[in-house]
Amino acid sequence: MSYTEEREIFGIKTRFFKLGNFMLGIPSEIGPRILYFASSKNPDLNLFGVVPEIKIETPEGLWKIYGGHRLWSSPEAMPRSYSLDDKLVQIGAYDGEITIYGNPERENSIQKEITIKLNSDDSLKVEHKIKNIGRWPIRLACWAISLMKKNGFAIIPIKPSKVDERGLLPDRHISLWPYTNLADDRIAFSENYIFLRQNPNAKLPIKIGTKANPSRVAYYTDGLLFVKEIVREDKEYPDFGCNVEIYTNSEFLELETLGPLELVEPLQVVQHTETWKILEVGKLEPRQEDVEKVL
Repeated sequence: MSYTEEREIFGIKTRFFKLGNFMLGIPSEIGPRILYFASSKNPDLNLFGVVPEIKIETPEGLWKIYGGHRLWSSPEAMPRSYSLDDKLVQIGAYDGEITIYGNPERENSIQKEITIKLNSDDSLKVEHKIKNIGRWPIRLACWAISLMKKNGFAIIPIKPSKVDERGLLPDRHISLWPYTNLADDRIAFSENYIFLRQNPNAKLPIKIGTKANPSRVAYYTDGLLFVKEIVREDKEYPDFGCNVEIYTNSEFLELETLGPLELVEPLQVVQHTETWKILEVGKLEPRQEDVEKVL
């Protein structure tokens, strides 16, 4: 691991690191976040979107989405989920790993932390931690959200897996949000995959979630496939049992994974880990026969 430089992204001071074959940009004034993610073979292509102009009024003040990769807690609620993260954070880089220490969210009684490590196969392990800093137990799930650059498409595997010998019981489900229109042409289904395109000309948002099988989700753009893999635990998950969710509108697409719902006691920590890969795949279409060659 090496520290390369500090520069601004849309006015946000960001420290850049090379970790294996990856370039990471970590902002020091907001977070915990990862604002820049690229292959060192193509370091100028940030796979994450940065959208500092998008703002939402909350009871705490003006929340900015900023973009990049962030850690939230699920289930989503206003104002809890939209707690302001616009203060200086601590960044520790040592022994081949980088840790971003978030500030205490006193109103939510939690504190967040993200650690990035290099795996032996040159993938990244991204560990998300939420600590209960309050006096009472809190029920929540870690929610890891990557805001991707425009004009790509997301891929969710949803392969069948019989839960009984005869296949009489359901084995898959899809969660939908009130604004989601299944007739929208950004959504496409194949036998084993759900595809969702980001379209800058779209007028309405879409959100869709499911229990991914295998437990991963991907985003294609510019000849590259960004893959996030997780481990599915035999526990209750948010939003009718989702471990993967996709949200998109005209400005961006969010690639989201969730951990199980946990009752977190005071001073205890809940953790959710993603494994990140970037695959060079060339031209790819949202079709099952294309995706199965590379994923």
